Amino acid sequence: MAPTAQNQALEEYKSGISDRLQNLAARIARAAHEAGRSVDEVKLLAVSKTWPADAVRSAAAAGQRAFGENYVQEGVAKVEALAGLGLEWHFIGPLQSNKTRLVANHFAWVHSIDRLRIAQRLSEQRDVHLPPLQVCLQVNVSGEDSKSGVSPDELPELARAVAALPRLSLRGLMAIPEPTPDTALQRRRFAQLRQLRDQLAGQGLVLDTLSMGMSDDLEAAIAEGSTMVRVGTAIFGTRSYPA
Repeated sequence: MAPTAQNQALEEYKSGISDRLQNLAARIARAAHEAGRSVDEVKLLAVSKTWPADAVRSAAAAGQRAFGENYVQEGVAKVEALAGLGLEWHFIGPLQSNKTRLVANHFAWVHSIDRLRIAQRLSEQRDVHLPPLQVCLQVNVSGEDSKSGVSPDELPELARAVAALPRLSLRGLMAIPEPTPDTALQRRRFAQLRQLRDQLAGQGLVLDTLSMGMSDDLEAAIAEGSTMVRVGTAIFGTRSYPA
């Protein structure tokens, strides 16, 4: 692609991010209204995995502040490259023990804790000069063998243990149910996560975050109480970013 055509394609892509964010905001507002909720109760987390820092910069210029990353090295590189923008970074992917130090000290949130050992390492490795790391426990609500997440039966024990760790603040629960076009099934999965949150509240663990809902099912998630939807494709499009 010639430089002029390349620059034009890049500018069109950047403008498209702004337009898609506006459309997504309207979609979230509509879903919240239909659920009898305030749109202010639902936070948008832009999932920027596999997208370059310039794409994140464009979304930030359009007003988006919170971004989610799945891969440690890629995410840390963007955090460092865009440090001057004051963005809020969330780690939302599977986390291995040998990567916890990087995540503990570059991200503000971690959504994907499903083992006590990972939480312990994050707690031990979080810089004492940083605010507490905000964390969610990932729950396998669909029971898939291939899916990460603590089982609902094991959740209370894990939640109590994580809540007691220093330098972490247990904020809520996260789930990635199996993809399905069945809206009723979508809602049942999300309702299960909400009910688990409510059960923990009954045991004295009051959590304010339900991280659930993505591009294809955010309406069902908002209807069942989501406070944070994680959206990538509906913001950044399919992977055809101009080089």
